[in-house]
Amino acid sequence: MNIQIFGKSKCFDTKKAERFFKERNIRCQIIDLPSKGMSKRELESVIRAVGDIALLVNPKDQDYPLFQHLLPDAQFEMLLETPEMLRTPIVRNGQHATVGEAASVWKKWIDSEK
Repeated sequence: MNIQIFGKSKCFDTKKAERFFKERNIRCQIIDLPSKGMSKRELESVIRAVGDIALLVNPKDQDYPLFQHLLPDAQFEMLLETPEMLRTPIVRNGQHATVGEAASVWKKWIDSEK
């Protein structure tokens, strides 16, 4: 199991995701979105896994109204340039990914590894 958690250091749900995996002794890589962001391939992989780029965006972000009016390619570029807009945590496990708190899905990942 190769878990990556993309989040923000002061985000409650990001801390919850970290705790979920640590309590189960599952190693995970923590990536701070505001400072590191996501690579183009990482973002593409997450979009494929969740199925819709709109699910990745925090609707409370000040730039959300602008994001909604952009074409898909421009939306993608905007998320690459301003990763602070992303909902957190984004948890990746290979080709699978979740956005936001998703303990039930994470548990299924763990159970499928046994």
